[in-house]
Amino acid sequence: MAEDEINAYLASSAVQLPKGVQTVRLQGTPGVINGAARVDFDKLTEGKRSANPLLGLFTGVHDVAATAHGSGSGGQARIEIDTVTLDGVEIPRMALEYFVNHYVKPKYPGVGLDTRFAMPSRIDSATVGQHQLTIVQK
Repeated sequence: MAEDEINAYLASSAVQLPKGVQTVRLQGTPGVINGAARVDFDKLTEGKRSANPLLGLFTGVHDVAATAHGSGSGGQARIEIDTVTLDGVEIPRMALEYFVNHYVKPKYPGVGLDTRFAMPSRIDSATVGQHQLTIVQK
């Protein structure tokens, strides 16, 4: 699958993004996925607030970028988040873990900074390459 096809799919109405997440774009290099999105954190965290000052970073609308290692074999995929930036500033790992644990995991229990999941549609392996994703079905 070409990177442009994946991004077109993400921009289509076929993908239901979490409330507040907009304009998702992915770019692949061998073994690495770079993602970028515009995120309205007030919509994303609606109904949950914290007095923790670290979470003050996660308000308003911001450009978010992430770099992750991704692979898949034996029907299982693994995504490991390396870094996340907010408007070009890297988020400290501690703040990122706190945000994920308090806002993301309650809505999406299987998602974290190191996520493993079963791949759909009998996909056996997935390899991230230069601007492409190669999948093998069994």
